[in-house]
Amino acid sequence: MKMRYLIAALCLSTVGMGGAAQADEPIVIKFSHVVATDTPKGKAAEYFKKLAEERTHGKVKVEVYPNSQLYKDKEELEALQLGSVQMLAPSLAKFGPLGVKEFEVFDLPYIFDNYDDLHKVTDGPVGKSLMGKLESKGIVGLAFWDNGFKVMTDNKPLREPADFRGQKMRIQSSKVLDAQFRALGAIPQVMAFSEVYQAMQTGVVDGSENTPSNVYTQRMHEVQKYLTLSNHGYIGYAVIANKKFWDGLPADIRTTLEGAMHDATVYGNDIAKKENDDALQKIKDAHTTEIIELTPQQKTDWRKALAKVHRQQEGRIGKDLIQQVYQATGKPL
Repeated sequence: MKMRYLIAALCLSTVGMGGAAQADEPIVIKFSHVVATDTPKGKAAEYFKKLAEERTHGKVKVEVYPNSQLYKDKEELEALQLGSVQMLAPSLAKFGPLGVKEFEVFDLPYIFDNYDDLHKVTDGPVGKSLMGKLESKGIVGLAFWDNGFKVMTDNKPLREPADFRGQKMRIQSSKVLDAQFRALGAIPQVMAFSEVYQAMQTGVVDGSENTPSNVYTQRMHEVQKYLTLSNHGYIGYAVIANKKFWDGLPADIRTTLEGAMHDATVYGNDIAKKENDDALQKIKDAHTTEIIELTPQQKTDWRKALAKVHRQQEGRIGKDLIQQVYQATGKPL
């Protein structure tokens, strides 16, 4: 597998590993991600491409590859480190397997009640500290991008914690998400995002958690009978770059790209909630999936069932970090 990435990296010329391009050639940035173009991340990536190319007057060319066209979930981080691509926007859950377990704090159930709580963390000292931990992996953290809050989908109604018992639930490769579903009595199944639809269609998994925009754009609602508005967790992304590539850019180009990334981040985060609200309405309009709204008591029961996950993961994520998030949001469990 590594040999394939190395060959691809060599074919990208000096730009791929961080050198400057030929004077008369644009600097090419291959920006790979695994979701559809018409999602918050997909739209933000396209907006960054637009701004970067306009503001550098063609000195930079951004090639965006959505929907796992180049690499699947498990492949993309290694591809970035080897220089086969220059930029990614992986979900925050991806950094645990990379060895930066602190990012899994974002996977803890019910740690954020809303976007305001979330941004107190991502836009503050905690977020900056987390991004700094990536540099030892040959990665530069550029921005946090929102997707939104997760819902549950399944082919049986999920109203009470007991309803999860024995259900095979797809997860990203995250020990925290594994613990979350085990706390509910479900059977977590790690699976690449691009494989989930078929797995649902064939019964390999019973259900999953995701944001409405991802559920709709991947057509999961076509193969899931129920969707529970649990808002139990958050999905976001870290926009990252190959450190050697990024550090090797001319200073003026790098500064311009940082400005473009800032504005693309504001744009993407501003539209995230609306994109998910619109996707949920489209799922409702499709009449293929019953939407379940939890009662106040059911929400309380879910929180109680999942509260222990925070305590269980203190040794992995870091008790101090979890406490820092509690302090930033002002809303500990």
